[in-house]
Order: sequence, then C-alpha cells, then structure tokens
Amino acid sequence: MVERMALIPHTKLCQPVTAEHFARFAVQNQGAAMGRKFDHTLTDGMLYTDEYQLTMAQLYFRLGLHEQSVQFDHFFRNYPDYGGHKAGYCINAGLEWFLDWMLNTRFEERDIELLRGQTGSGGKPLFADDFLDWLRRNGDFTCLSMQAIPEGRVVHPLVPLTVITGPLAMAQILETALLNMLNYHILVATKACRIRQLCKKQLLLEFGIRRAHDRGAAAGARAALIGGADFTSFVGISHLLGYPPKGTHAHSMVQLFMSLGKSELDSFRAFAELYPDDCILLVDTIDTLGSGVPNAIKVFEELRRKGHQPLGIRLDSGDLAYLSIRAAAMLDKAGFSDTKIVLSNELDELNIWQILAQVRDEAPKAGIDPDTLIKRFMYGVGTRLITSAGDSSLGGVYKLVGVEREGRWVPAIKLSDSVEKIPLPGKKEVVRLYDDRSMATADLICLADEKYRERGTITLHHPWDEKKRRILNRDCCPSEEPLLVSILDEGKLVYHLPELEDIRMMRDRDMERLDSGVRRLIVPHRYHVSLSEKLWKLKQDLINGNYGNSGDT
Repeated sequence: MVERMALIPHTKLCQPVTAEHFARFAVQNQGAAMGRKFDHTLTDGMLYTDEYQLTMAQLYFRLGLHEQSVQFDHFFRNYPDYGGHKAGYCINAGLEWFLDWMLNTRFEERDIELLRGQTGSGGKPLFADDFLDWLRRNGDFTCLSMQAIPEGRVVHPLVPLTVITGPLAMAQILETALLNMLNYHILVATKACRIRQLCKKQLLLEFGIRRAHDRGAAAGARAALIGGADFTSFVGISHLLGYPPKGTHAHSMVQLFMSLGKSELDSFRAFAELYPDDCILLVDTIDTLGSGVPNAIKVFEELRRKGHQPLGIRLDSGDLAYLSIRAAAMLDKAGFSDTKIVLSNELDELNIWQILAQVRDEAPKAGIDPDTLIKRFMYGVGTRLITSAGDSSLGGVYKLVGVEREGRWVPAIKLSDSVEKIPLPGKKEVVRLYDDRSMATADLICLADEKYRERGTITLHHPWDEKKRRILNRDCCPSEEPLLVSILDEGKLVYHLPELEDIRMMRDRDMERLDSGVRRLIVPHRYHVSLSEKLWKLKQDLINGNYGNSGDT
C-alpha cells in the first residue's frame, strides 16, 4: 500500500496517510459539504487572519504584554507601477468597508474551539486554555482607537493612511484584515481614477465581476465607484450602495437566435421589444459593420416609430477606434447622431488613451468631428480594472511605530539595509501644504503637536536622503490642511461616514488641486512627501542607536 503525504484537518502536520484515509476523508467531506454547504462566516470572521497573528498574540499574552499600549501605522511605499506606465498618486479607499468588518467581528465560541483543536508539530495544543479564555472574554476590537485619512483623498507613499492605537494583542490580530481590505480598495480606486481622467464626463461603467478574484468583486466594484466609475454591472453591490446596476446584453443572445434558425436582427428586435427605453445593442457577434450596425439601425428606426429613443450600440472586439468611426458615420447617416457608442474589451487607461489619439487622428479623414464622436463614447471597463492589471498588489504595510512605557510614548523603529524600507517612528501628524496657486505642493509628516513653523519657514527633509531638503516660507505655502482624522475612540465610532457621492466629490477636489505633471499617465512628476526637522532627527537618532535621545513622541 502506497503512503502519501497530505495536510488533513485535525491530523499531525505532514502525517503519512494511506489510500483508505484519503477515501474516507473525501467521503466525509463530500457529505459535510452537501449537508451544510460552505460556511463563509468562518472565513469572514475573526479567523480571517494569518496564523502568525494568533501565535504572536499568545506570545504577548504569555509575557504579560498583551495589553501594552502600542501604535501601528498603515502606509504604502510605492505607487502602482504597471510596466509601461506608472501612477503618480493613489486614491484612498476601503475605510468604511473595513470599519464594518472591524466593528461587527469578535471571537465566537466556534472560533475558540477550532483554535483549541490546533496542535503543534509535537502533538501538543498550540494555544493554551488561559489564552483562549482571554480571547473569549476580550476578543474584539472595541479596545482600539483609529485615525485615518478619509476615503476619496489623494494619498502618497510613506504617509500614514491608517493609525491604530491600543492593546498590543488585538492591534496585532487586526493587521491581516486591515491590509487585505484597504490595500485592494486603494489599488482599484487608483486605477479607476486614472481611467476617469481620460473619460472626462463620459460614462464609465465597471464590468469586472466575472473576472474578479472571487468575492473581491464586491470590494473592487465599490472601490471603482470611489475612484471614478459611474456605475457597475454588479447587481448586489449596486443595490447595497444605492446605485442602479448597468449592462447591455450578451453575445450568447445572438448566438442562440442563430442556432435556432433565426437571425441577428430577430435577436435585436426581441431585446428592443422587451427593453425599448434601455436599448443598447451589442453589434460585434457576427460582422460589426456588415450586419451588426445595419441591423441595429433597423431596430432603432422601428423603436423611433413607436416613440422610443434608442440608447446606442456596444463594440466589444476589433479595432475599437476604427470601428467607432465607421459605426458613427453609419449611425449619423441614418439620423442617429445622438446615440451612444459603448466601448469595451480589455480597456484600461493606456489603451483608452491610444483609442482617443487614433480617433483624433483618423476621424477627420472620414468627415467625423473627433470631439463630437468622443463625447458619444461610454466605456465598459472590466478585467484590467478589477484586477489592477500590470500591478496587482499595492504593497501596503502595517508597522509598529510606538509603545507606551511608564506613561510616556516611546518610538519604535524597524531597521533595514534598504533605507527606503525604514518606517517613520513615533506619533505623527500629516499636513498637506498648498502653494500660492492653491495647488498641493507637499505632504509634510511631522511629530504630533510639533510646531513646524516656529521660524516662519518650514524645512522639508527627503524621507531618507540627507542631501535633499528645501525650505519654504509662508508666501510659498500660505495654506495647509491636516489629513488624519479621528475615526474610532476605543471602539466607538466618532466620525461621520460620508455618502459615496461625498467621497467622490472629495476625490474630484483633490484631483483638481494636484498638478497636471503628477497626474500624467506616463513618467509622472514625483510629488513631494517630506519629513519635518524634528521627525528627521528622531529617525536618525534611532537609526544610529541613540534611543536615549528620542524623548516623547
């Protein structure tokens, strides 16, 4: 009998198992799955975490440090880099989504018992009863406080986006869920905002649910709406957020009619009859210009005779710029110059940019005004938005930066051979400085309550290059704005969560105050994130091992 190595729940790690064990395990689990289905509350609750968060929490408990007050900062180090192009800013997103999870999650009895059943390599329980009893009594996040930059704000590397303070054990356990939810939201919201820049006032529809990473589709759709999408095709999240879901029809509808001995025209007529006031016809199933657009025009004429206004056509394959020009000419000739043209199929900011450039170059040769045509466009963006194609991970981190000891806060630092990876220690404030044009000129990270304008000037230090610094006087940056706001006070919500439309307006205001060079799709200008004089000195003291000079933070 051949033995194989396997990981089976409630067995010793890598225990040899026989073929009979495999067969019995498969039958048992098939029956269990058929009987109870998959229980998402187990994976979405407090066990939505990495194992090491729990083993660290138990270590702190054993050492009597589990209730030690600490501060963790969440930030990212680099903008998304998509290969051929790179972001020069990010859009903060995901806060309300994360808060909903955080404030409604605690260790349940079932979680405790599952942890009680875990064993180490020696066969002994991994988690002790006294630690599990502590989790049962104290295992929620009502002990934690939070500051954060609100959703919709433009944000930059190294700036603390989310600041968690409170007892060490629960602050540690929070890390995985925080990074999982916030990083992905920021990633998709940023991609959506970059696409929004090109779409101007034309409708942008998020079509990504079918290509998203499982249930990340809901978070991704919400993040896309924050970043710039007007609507999403995801029905559930649309209703949850109070937006009407949007969509057209499938290629399979035309295929079905053809297979049943009918025609593309018959399929279009059936769709138009059922949805006469919401009729957008997908015209590329057979021959876009040879049959799709001509058949759409016939149906549009029939709708108009019945008193209905057709909405437009959708192009989902081929040379979208060329096809849109030709289709527009055909629609215009038939008297449908006010119908929309929806472009879809693997769109992102770069290929939309290329489509628009091609339209501006080729449309005049066909007697079409390019600006008028572009105003007719709507964009359906799916796969490349929802997966943040080109750079699918933000790389946000969650680092310990301060510990309370004997009534005073002591800074903490993680040293690294890569100077750009050394986090900023201590309790901090983040201030956005605006120049005399009211444009954002720098984000200044300083120590909490620091008087950084003591001499009427502000010294801005590069985060790690001691040779780079600049001094601004009041005339150069006459206004400023603190970015971090209080969100939670020991688990109590002290922040009014804005509506999605308010978040989008906040995004638009920040984008208007961001220099065009920073907004560039390719080789954007580097926005300045700087350290104050005192924070720079504190960081250098700690790097040099002068912990005694660090003082309160």
